[in-house]
Amino acid sequence: MTDIQNANEEVQNEPLAEGLNVAEPTIEVAAENVTSEENETDESAMEEVMADTEESKKTFSPLQTKEEIIERLKQLAAEGEEISRQELDSLKSNFYRLLKQEGEQEYKTYIENGGEPDSYMPAPNVDEAAFKEQMAVIREKRAAIALEQERQKEENYQKKLAIIEKIKELLANPDEVNRVYNDFKALQQEWNEIKNVPADKATDLWKTYQLNVEQFYDTLKLNNELRAYDFKKNLELKTELCEKAEKLAEEADVISAFRQLQQLHQEFREIGPVSNELREEIWTRFKAASTVVNKRHQEYFEKRKEQEQENLDQKTAICEIIEGMDLTNLKTFADWNAVSEQITALQAKWKTIGFAPQKMNVKIFERFRAACDSFFQQKSEFFKSVRDSLNNNLRLKRELCEKAEALMNSTEWKETTDTLVALQKQWKEIGTVPKKYSDTIWQRFNLACDTFFAAKKEANSSQHSEQAENMAKKKAIIERLAAIDPENEGGDYRSKLREAQDEWSSVGHVPFKEKDKLYKLFREQMDRLYGALNENASRKRIIRFKNEVNDGDGRVRERLLRQLEILKNEIKTYENNLGFLTLSSKSKSGNSLVEELNRKMDKLKADMNEIKEKIAALDEKKKESAE
Repeated sequence: MTDIQNANEEVQNEPLAEGLNVAEPTIEVAAENVTSEENETDESAMEEVMADTEESKKTFSPLQTKEEIIERLKQLAAEGEEISRQELDSLKSNFYRLLKQEGEQEYKTYIENGGEPDSYMPAPNVDEAAFKEQMAVIREKRAAIALEQERQKEENYQKKLAIIEKIKELLANPDEVNRVYNDFKALQQEWNEIKNVPADKATDLWKTYQLNVEQFYDTLKLNNELRAYDFKKNLELKTELCEKAEKLAEEADVISAFRQLQQLHQEFREIGPVSNELREEIWTRFKAASTVVNKRHQEYFEKRKEQEQENLDQKTAICEIIEGMDLTNLKTFADWNAVSEQITALQAKWKTIGFAPQKMNVKIFERFRAACDSFFQQKSEFFKSVRDSLNNNLRLKRELCEKAEALMNSTEWKETTDTLVALQKQWKEIGTVPKKYSDTIWQRFNLACDTFFAAKKEANSSQHSEQAENMAKKKAIIERLAAIDPENEGGDYRSKLREAQDEWSSVGHVPFKEKDKLYKLFREQMDRLYGALNENASRKRIIRFKNEVNDGDGRVRERLLRQLEILKNEIKTYENNLGFLTLSSKSKSGNSLVEELNRKMDKLKADMNEIKEKIAALDEKKKESAE
């Protein structure tokens, strides 16, 4: 077998892209999924994907203040290294969370200080302007870096195309291959030193390069000593890579170990072939070490996936709790504040839970935020309606204060008392007012009422003393009347009764609860004495009538009969009126009218009896004349 045939056989048996034949887990990345086929053919794409994957899985501790976030942005803008998109997203999220909390606190303070919600205007935030300024600087820097990276990849691509063309030039003279072997190795070294190229061109570029390398080896005329030396050197290099891969099993950072393994695979496949009898052995060793690292990497992401699913379940439960809260029964500030505390506790718990799966992380947070926003929106509307109600109550109570203050110096005791009592009743029916006005408005109203009732009490005190004196005077009048005996007076004592009536009328008010009782006693004595006078007068008139009348005076009898009929009709009218008043009137004034009607009826009945006696006297005279 010739040297060229040996070289051809060795190249054909050498596994192509050895380092990527190990089964590797699929890695979820924010904007793309990298398949195992791409891993096997595109080393540039693999390096970029792994960088993005590692960055997407990083977590950054949230800074505590906006100033710290702005300071960190300034550091990132000043550093020459590439800026992490994940860290920028974290800084942005934390900054606007702090900004929102600060705005909510400013609004709450404004409302608690009596501000009107519709008039609230947030002050311009200097920190936000500084934040946006630094973010703009960083965006320009990231854009420049990205542009430079793409330019560098295109430049690398052109360099590798040039290397391929140089290899083709070496292949143009097959007889000179042995002589240009060192040139060929230098081109391989140069190829390995050139890094990333555009991802969409990497696969075709590598295949073209590999094809030309294989063609070079096919035509290479190496003596056995040089070939053996090359195999030995390649074996040493691949053995060293195996040792490095085996040490990666002890690496604490699983992601870092996996990335390093990808680099080792890249180096492994770039090293030339080893002797045919050792080729399978060295590859098996390297693949076994890779399997351990890949398994740890796979388990890490499976465990992470389980944890993220558990986090999603916990966050979903929190959303369901908030969404399921019955807000229709919250009627007071205390009720709403109690639920607010529950939601605040759930928000604190949310912060302790890690990330959910990437495809659900944003959705579950939006659901959580919507549930919280809905609650606090309804709470705000309730507080606003209550504030409106409290302010309306304050307006009504101020109006009552003005009415009470207008009456506080009044001396119309009865009328003003009734009005103020009605105002006090209205006060109780009006609901509460804003707490900061509660004591002041009550003291104002109470002062107006107390001022009037204190003056009334002082006035009533002197009035009571006067009324007690008047009551003693009226009792004396009653006692004096009770001492008159009509039988012993021996004449007309009407003058005494008129004097007693005038004196009674001249005496002022007596205590209200004694008024009716005294008047009743007074009327009883007056009725007794006037009744006696009327009875004596009637008796005298009848005697005089009997002495003066003759039996033939028929016109007198007719006149008396007409008077008798008139009296009967009047008595009947009074009886009807008296019956109506007795049924319809229960007031004291009604009772006084009933007593007055009774007295008039008694007078009419006495007059009627007198007329009847006169008629009887006429009839007696007529009878005596007939006999």
